[in-house]
Amino acid sequence: MRTPVNRFPELGRVLPTSDLAGTAVSRPGRGREGAVVAAAFVICLLGGTVRVEDALTAPPLAAYLLALVSAAVLPARHRRPLAVLAATTAAGLAAQPLGLVLSPLVIAPALVAAYACTLHVPGERRAAGAVTLAGVALLAGSVPLAGDLSWQDASRIGSVPAAPLVAGLVGHAARTRRAYLAAVEERARRAEESRELEARRRVAEERVRIARELHDLVAHQITLANAQATVAAHFVDSRPEQTRVSLRELVETTGQALDELRATVGLLRQTGDTDTGVTEGPAPGLARLPDLLESFRRAGLEVTVREEGRARPLPPGVDLTAYRIVQEALTNVTKHASGRGTRVGLDWGGGRLTVTVTDDGGAPTGPPALSDRPPGYGLLGLRERATAVGGDLTAGPREEGGFLLTAHLPVPPVRDTATAEEGRTGHANDGTEGTT
Repeated sequence: MRTPVNRFPELGRVLPTSDLAGTAVSRPGRGREGAVVAAAFVICLLGGTVRVEDALTAPPLAAYLLALVSAAVLPARHRRPLAVLAATTAAGLAAQPLGLVLSPLVIAPALVAAYACTLHVPGERRAAGAVTLAGVALLAGSVPLAGDLSWQDASRIGSVPAAPLVAGLVGHAARTRRAYLAAVEERARRAEESRELEARRRVAEERVRIARELHDLVAHQITLANAQATVAAHFVDSRPEQTRVSLRELVETTGQALDELRATVGLLRQTGDTDTGVTEGPAPGLARLPDLLESFRRAGLEVTVREEGRARPLPPGVDLTAYRIVQEALTNVTKHASGRGTRVGLDWGGGRLTVTVTDDGGAPTGPPALSDRPPGYGLLGLRERATAVGGDLTAGPREEGGFLLTAHLPVPPVRDTATAEEGRTGHANDGTEGTT
């Protein structure tokens, strides 16, 4: 189905390209068709009033007969253009034997047929050949059958074959214009489809990004809250003081979760210049890694950090990805691992940042872990994040037990360190202001 193109209203009347080949020609309205046939009949009849001596008389019966036959076949010119052109040309050739003067007026129906032939016959060469053949036949038929050749006869001999050729040129111009407008319409339709596909692709990418952000945000905070509630329930009878501490931390964790969720949803509700009263905070990065590790330690997870090589500033996207990888990996350890010991490694060698998160897989040393949880989309989201910034991520169980996650992220060259440092400093300053 053809998509309407509202930006080009004049294209609504354009024929498809296949129509130009004569396979599905649009029909003019009945009023227009009747006007064309009537005009051809009247002009042909007027041509019958001309005499050889350039006198005008009432049209004889032969003129009525010729005009009627020529005009009667014109309605079929859209379906059978070559047959109609041949019929109207033959009618024009019968003018002299019927005692009429062969002039451009008498062959008016043939001119309409020549126009239609050029417009609707598949193949320009075929249409041009048919119109040229009709012109040659009319040239031969315009020579006087008897008497001397006068100047008036010479002018008629030149104008009669030229008339269908001119009509053919007009038809060719109309055909070219229709083809051009059809091409413009097709390009506009394809551009519209391309824009729709691009819009759908961007919407899909944005949905994935939002889902990933919400997953990393909500899963982390809810997991910590669940772990803190588990600790409180575990020590409610034996260590009431520890239970109160866990409950206070639970209140802080849920409050932070609500604040971050409110900020994220507020950003989604923004529409361009609309001010919703929600300010966008800085994106988290490795600078906030100590606070992240401390939150997990308070939830009962034993986390150690090992950093090798000279740390360098990271672009905001890579910095956020590294932070989210550590956050999601520790969240998965809290939910699924049986042991409570975890090691986080940051290796800055080899022109890239290698992030590793390893859990020991041993027996629990604290309150029960959040095991037996169904797998989610965490690892899939982390792989998408790493790939988006030009890195890669692998994860799987270790032979000696436990689970290992390894991510390789690109690090900017040394010459870009100053620029990245300025951006990271700005984020750090914003983060300080946002948490005060």
